[in-house]
Amino acid sequence: MYEHRTHRLLKWPEFFRRAARHVLWALVVILASVGIGTVGYRTAGQLNWIDAFLNASMILGGMGPVDRMETTPAKMFAALYALFSGLVFIAVMAVVLTPWVHRILHWVHISTRSEP
Repeated sequence: MYEHRTHRLLKWPEFFRRAARHVLWALVVILASVGIGTVGYRTAGQLNWIDAFLNASMILGGMGPVDRMETTPAKMFAALYALFSGLVFIAVMAVVLTPWVHRILHWVHISTRSEP
């Protein structure tokens, strides 16, 4: 997927296409996560669709819940979804930043490589 350390640095247009693919994958993960949260809050929390979407979005965005969960299944879902959302944040950031970090490390390796 990425060029080997002995290969040339990827040209900017090709690199931007790679970075854009990573952003698209991150958006897919975010949309799937919001969908899981919305359905979960709708079923476990017995919220209407817009309130379920609001709660899922707020938790996933790190802002915290809007509605108080009253039942044990709803509280369990909210707790597990909050933990899941923290991991999704880390994963999404890793997916988005990976091409940039790889490019920097590749560039540093190329610039410090001694030619025989």
